[in-house]
Formats: sequence, structure tokens, C-alpha cells
Amino acid sequence: MLAVENVDLHYGAAQALRSVSLTAETGKITCVMGRNGVGKTSLMRAIVGQKNPSRGRILWNGEDVTRLAPFERARRGIALVPQGREIFPLLTVDENLRTGFAPLERSRRTIPDDVFSLFPVLAQMLRRRGGDLSGGQQQQLAIGRALVMRPRLLVLDEPTEGIQPSIIKDIGRAIEYLRETGEMAIVLVEQYFDFAKELADRIFVMDRGEVVLSGDSTALDEAAVRRYLTV
Repeated sequence: MLAVENVDLHYGAAQALRSVSLTAETGKITCVMGRNGVGKTSLMRAIVGQKNPSRGRILWNGEDVTRLAPFERARRGIALVPQGREIFPLLTVDENLRTGFAPLERSRRTIPDDVFSLFPVLAQMLRRRGGDLSGGQQQQLAIGRALVMRPRLLVLDEPTEGIQPSIIKDIGRAIEYLRETGEMAIVLVEQYFDFAKELADRIFVMDRGEVVLSGDSTALDEAAVRRYLTV
């Protein structure tokens, strides 16, 4: 279980997060929603270790990981699918997937079958360079790379951004499947309410660096959530 407790985060004098708390349980999808610029990505950076909080702490399975480096968190099973995908454009699909081996012991450095069963196009394009893939295919590759790490906590930062509808459906089915395995906690950052509501068990809505609404996805007032998503 992930527990974020009263986290503040600053970029110099600018405060991006204000006393943010949330939890994410194994076998469930926790969705973080909000407009652009409200602190969602800053929260994900704090969870995976790319940015240290100014105050508060982050617990993973009871261990305080607040000050651990990103590679130390990766070794504990925390994987990020970053906003914008950030695949390696000059490496092949196969080579991109193999970069996920980094935190694994040598005996575990194989590509799981789930990667290709969830995203068959990757198996067909193993020798193609990552930069030659479409945006949707690159997003599938970024998720596949994270799955190679055998994550116990999977953090997805706006995986539907700029993606064609058919691949959004494929990504949604993949996220649902991963929840049903019961092997990982999933934190999903999303702006599209319909997509989030269909998948999420719990939703946290952010505005101006704070959590302003939270609860089970079936219990939250949809109109109230949508007010925080519109510009």
C-alpha cells in the first residue's frame, strides 16, 4: 500500500503541493484528477523520487521512502509511465523494453508475456526504432517498459494524452487487466472524467496544489468533480 502523508513540495519559492495526502491499495486503481498545472505531475514525481517533498512523508508497504533515490524505489517495485512517454527514439522497441531490466536481478531479466498479450503491436515491431512508432504505439511501449520491471506500484501520468480513441480503449483494458491480477497498486493521473470513472476505485481531485475532493468513484458527486476539470 502507498500512503502519501501531508506532503508539501516546492520549486524554489513556488509551492506546487500543499499538505497532500492520499492512499493507493494493491489490487485497486486510484485516480488523481484536475486541470493542467494543479500539481498532479509534481505529486507523481514525489512518489517516484524525482522530486523530494519539502514536508511530509511517503510510505510504501510501511517503509518510509521519502528520501530514497528513484533507482532505490524502482528496486522496491515502484515504476513510472511518465507524461509524454519519454521512450528512447533511437533504440528499437526491444531495446526500449530491455531498459526496464535495470532494477532487476539478472535471473529476472526477461520480458513478461503480459507485455505482448496486452500490446500485440509491440511484438510485431520489436526491431523498429521507438521514434518511428505512432504516439499511441509509443504509449503502449512506455507502459510495456514499466511492466518489464515487475512493478508492485504502477504510476501512470496521463496515459491517454494525445492518443487516438482506439488505443485509449486498449490502454483502458490493459489497466483493468492489471488491476484484476491483484499484484499491484495503480495510480492513474487523468483529466478525462469518463475514462477515469470507468476504471477508478477511488478518485482524488486536485486544485491549486491541494486535494479538494476524494472518495470512492461511485460515491463522488460527478458535477462537483467536473467543475474542477473544466477551464
